[in-house]
Amino acid sequence: MSENTITLNNGVEMPALGFGVFQTPPDVTSDAVEEALRVGYRLVDTAAAYLNERGVGDGIARSGIARDDVFIETKVWISDYGYDATLHAFDKATGKLGVEQLDLLILHQALPSAFDRTLDAYRALEKLLADGKVRAIGVSNFMPEHLERLLAATSVVPAVNQIEVHPYFQQTELQRVDAEHGILTQAWSPIGGITSYRDSEKSTFEDPTLLAIAAEYGKSAAQVMLRWHLQRGRSAIPKSTKPERIAENFDVFDFELTPEQLASIDALDTGVRGGPEPEAITLEAFDRSIPEA
Repeated sequence: MSENTITLNNGVEMPALGFGVFQTPPDVTSDAVEEALRVGYRLVDTAAAYLNERGVGDGIARSGIARDDVFIETKVWISDYGYDATLHAFDKATGKLGVEQLDLLILHQALPSAFDRTLDAYRALEKLLADGKVRAIGVSNFMPEHLERLLAATSVVPAVNQIEVHPYFQQTELQRVDAEHGILTQAWSPIGGITSYRDSEKSTFEDPTLLAIAAEYGKSAAQVMLRWHLQRGRSAIPKSTKPERIAENFDVFDFELTPEQLASIDALDTGVRGGPEPEAITLEAFDRSIPEA
């Protein structure tokens, strides 16, 4: 494993730093993805619930980068959980993305209130993996108890658990459980963007510790946070639609944080979640129809 790539638990190699498109409007997604690929990103993360998979596919196609050189990951929304529904969710995703195979397919939420559906959905992912339609499978926002229930009922250990991780919310116990099972922790909101638009007392971008470290290297707080993720062995998927930010977030391979600096960032954890509690994601509250391809 180099700092640029991570080998998943099934031997698949994945870029460590990816490009996210959460909340990116469909009409600007293709431009953002094309620009990210031009800058050098080779991992793009999307989801059925973002309603912009088609834009991701268009951006990849327009980039001129060979399909085999782009790692594409997407997520199945809870409305499409269940064995047959999840198999069809794969067809919907690949149809919009314009590809035949996915590099990583993830269950977007644990859906603990209807976990039998989650298990059936994951068994569908196992089938897709066995058939070579996806190269790796994973989960997102699964807490330790959800992972334990999943592992007890299924055969394939998830390759990835994509969770909220940034300096102010680190989920260290969950990361430990991931590592214990050989599951890669992939950070969403890796630079704490969620702290800048939720009801937070302060934003990670204004944190004195991060700004002081950034000043030492002539970098931004965002670049320091991404460097922290990489040196801690995580994958991170920052998002932006601004070309200058897209480039800035990828420019993190030319400096290295000291052990003391890493520890000082670790010490910023507040334990306050920015996103919704995993238990709050229910079909009653979050059911939505995912359009056909």
